[in-house]
Amino acid sequence: MRTTDSPRHLLVIGIGAGDPDHLTLGAVKALRRAEVFFVLDKGPEKSSLTGLRRRMLDEHVPGPYRVVTADDPWRDRARDDRAGYTTAVHDWRRRRADLCERLIREELAPGQTGAFLVWGDPALYDSTLAVLAEVAGRGTVAFDHEVVPGITSVSALAARHRIALNRVGRPVHITPGRRLAESLASLPNDDGDIVVMLDAQESFTRIAGEDVRIYWGAYLGTPDELLVSGRLSEVADRITRLRAEARARHGWIMDTYLLRLPDGTEDGTGDRQGDRHRGSGPA
Repeated sequence: MRTTDSPRHLLVIGIGAGDPDHLTLGAVKALRRAEVFFVLDKGPEKSSLTGLRRRMLDEHVPGPYRVVTADDPWRDRARDDRAGYTTAVHDWRRRRADLCERLIREELAPGQTGAFLVWGDPALYDSTLAVLAEVAGRGTVAFDHEVVPGITSVSALAARHRIALNRVGRPVHITPGRRLAESLASLPNDDGDIVVMLDAQESFTRIAGEDVRIYWGAYLGTPDELLVSGRLSEVADRITRLRAEARARHGWIMDTYLLRLPDGTEDGTGDRQGDRHRGSGPA
């Protein structure tokens, strides 16, 4: 029996990189527990992402449920210096917290279970957990929450290229594109490879070295998926062209890549050069 004192419960569910089959059994079970799903709409350019979420719900949630949508707050992406970028992100998260606080209070009754569906995994380059922590810290609406992990774009990238992320005895570093140059400069020689996410500035074009290899993927797990691999010096221009064409066609792009740095050994990872696509991507 629900009362006004019953706690609200939130599920933060990782739904994978884009392929509906990337939903884990744990994610499906969590979807079926929720009564209200919160979707922050990123505008008409990314309406396909909202549509994919709804198809997942239609396929996996048999019982009645509500979908509550709201416009994701605007974010200032013009600030490129570190201090300005950090300030812009914190401001965006604060306004996101304002929105989520209102949605939880007004759209989720005491005793009900709500859910946020997060692309990839909630623990990797996603703001949902930090936003909910800020809302909880305000003490204006009481709730508890749990996190259901998901398949990241990093895992999807390695799977689609049929490679292992790591080489024997070597680490893997993960960085946003805007910090790639710093990451390379701070690494000792021969100390691992680098996974790069959120690279709007195509930082890979500024990496020198004939033996650096790249494994690149965009729209991973979707019908528009694009894949390119090979020596960076030979495929960088091709990736830049594909990014521009894809952004013009879809209005947005989300890509991830692995830079495999030379270590003087051959480890049989099956390096290939070329580009592959699914669905409507260019040949």
